Amino acid sequence: MARVKRGTVTHARHKKVINMAKGYRGRSKNCFRVARQRVEKALQYAYRDRRARKRDFRKLWIQRINAACRELGMTYSQFINGVTKAGIEVDRKVMADLAVHEPAAFKAIFDQAAAALKA
Repeated sequence: MARVKRGTVTHARHKKVINMAKGYRGRSKNCFRVARQRVEKALQYAYRDRRARKRDFRKLWIQRINAACRELGMTYSQFINGVTKAGIEVDRKVMADLAVHEPAAFKAIFDQAAAALKA
């Protein structure tokens, strides 16, 4: 019975990891044992940060809306309450973009929210 040579399988597996480690510094890019550790850690970070990115962007949008609201004389909390009462269904991402790039459009939403709070 002929012996089984596993070199091709091992080489393919190693090559996959080394390719994923492209761009790393030092032995992390060309030494399989080190590259595997770095790649595994990088994949853990990638998995975690795909979820964290959503939280980070929401925080950023809230900060931008808050800054725009305070310039107009209201807090973020009061503004969101007014938007809810006015029945405006614009999400934070769009409102933050309006606050930065289209201040007039944001002011219109702000005025509606302020009117809804007074009513």
